[in-house]
Amino acid sequence: MQCFDAVLFDLDGTLIDSAPGILATFQKTFETFGLQVPPARLRPFLGPPLRQSMAQLLPQAQVEMAVQTYRGLYEKHGLDGCAPYPGTRQMLTALRSAGFVVCVATSKPREVALRVLRHFHMEDAFDYVGGASMDASLDTKTAVMRLVLSQPALEGRRAVMVGDRDNDMQGAQDCALPAVGALYGYGSMEELMPFGPAFCAPDVPALAAWLLAHGPMAKRKVEP
Repeated sequence: MQCFDAVLFDLDGTLIDSAPGILATFQKTFETFGLQVPPARLRPFLGPPLRQSMAQLLPQAQVEMAVQTYRGLYEKHGLDGCAPYPGTRQMLTALRSAGFVVCVATSKPREVALRVLRHFHMEDAFDYVGGASMDASLDTKTAVMRLVLSQPALEGRRAVMVGDRDNDMQGAQDCALPAVGALYGYGSMEELMPFGPAFCAPDVPALAAWLLAHGPMAKRKVEP
């Protein structure tokens, strides 16, 4: 049985149900560029890097301006209607108590991710919060995960990545980590299964149970 003593969590769609604020911010952003985009068309933008999403609907020359517009709007309205998934706080407490190093690896800029976690009084639940840079120098999930894995708290640890989108699974694959899919988030079984996740969780309590069953305490039970 695989056992782990560190976990990297995606943020949006894995710890926080952030769709209401993100979708509204995308809509307002595209409206400033003269585009009316229905929410269904925007749902695939939940999770991937911001520049990548903007480039799907705007010319490359407008992408950076759109990113800055989005960030200004998100700062004001991005958390409207958002909340941690049920059971998230309890899961994080249980993982820390069980001996896990608990980190965030998100495509959000790190300072934005920290602001979100502080808003929900969750910042202290993590040993390290890793995110993208404000510019394009650190802008992929793989790059963010490598940054997190390079932190002293992860040295000598066996980590697993938890996320809800294909870029989370790809990042785990690029970093040679096992991955767990959060099916309650914004992806789908069809999106995640090609990456061979070790487990796909239907909700946070199921995710917590799986992680704890494969954690440091479980490892001690199977050792002679």
